[in-house]
Amino acid sequence: MRLWLTVIVASLGCAALKLAGFVVPLRLLESAIARRVLEALPVALLSALVAVSTFATGNHLLLDSRAAGLAVALVLVALRAPFLVVVVAACATAAGVHALYR
Repeated sequence: MRLWLTVIVASLGCAALKLAGFVVPLRLLESAIARRVLEALPVALLSALVAVSTFATGNHLLLDSRAAGLAVALVLVALRAPFLVVVVAACATAAGVHALYR
């Protein structure tokens, strides 16, 4: 029962946020500060998600093969490699390090 309550509350929260996007006056969204914040917000949220997924296991911080894969991906992105190359190289690196140290 508690799981369904959580799902319902989260769904209502998402619907409320979506509705708030239609209710917010346009002049607030057109300001330079709001534009900079709104452009940076998805990058910040995705970066936080990647960091938590890479370095956290439960309630503990952990440095394992995922970190090596992320490091390879960061280098290849900095070198402007194609997306598929970045993904395959990061996966191969993470799998290789995992196989060596498991």
